[in-house]
Amino acid sequence: MTTEYDFWLFDLDGTLVDIEPEYPRKVMGAVGDRLGVEFTDRESDALWYGFGGTRSECLKERDVEQKEFWRLFHEEEDPVARAEATYLYDDAERFLTELDAPAGLVTHCQQYLTEPVLDHLDIADWFETVVCCDDDIGWKPDPRPVETAMRDMNVAHNGHSGVLAGDNPSDIGAAWNAGLDGVHVSRRPPSETGRCVRGDRRVSSLLDLG
Repeated sequence: MTTEYDFWLFDLDGTLVDIEPEYPRKVMGAVGDRLGVEFTDRESDALWYGFGGTRSECLKERDVEQKEFWRLFHEEEDPVARAEATYLYDDAERFLTELDAPAGLVTHCQQYLTEPVLDHLDIADWFETVVCCDDDIGWKPDPRPVETAMRDMNVAHNGHSGVLAGDNPSDIGAAWNAGLDGVHVSRRPPSETGRCVRGDRRVSSLLDLG
């Protein structure tokens, strides 16, 4: 399958990298303390990953405004601590180092967090472009972040075939909205995430795309 596409785009968190569970639970605990609420480990995981819409439900149950939650969350985030707690999936490392095509990142992770992670893992030079979504660029499934990456890679609207691989439904939506194929990388079973994502392909390991 790797030879079917002229370029590849990837989501970052949950697709190529993940984080030791202690870190998000520590952050969510600190946010909860400032909000005056307590999150269980399962709720902390759901808030971090956004499983199946449980993030909104969890905050609503505790009468917490999402805007305030995210403000405190970003204040509690430590870029260095996050980077040090982040690890690269083995299959992602092998897949990307053997990939014979241009690759780029399109991530919801903010730039001040993304750069330390890429530097810590020493993988920044694996990608021709890194697009961090924001209110100006747009958020997946909006196609604009994907289109920005394609322009950066000089593969936009010139007959090149491409694909975006990610672990979230918004990744697949962004791929399709930008006219690309979408590969869902299912790192966790639907029984845990509360969702089954439809894509052009669904794999549990990037090596399944070989």
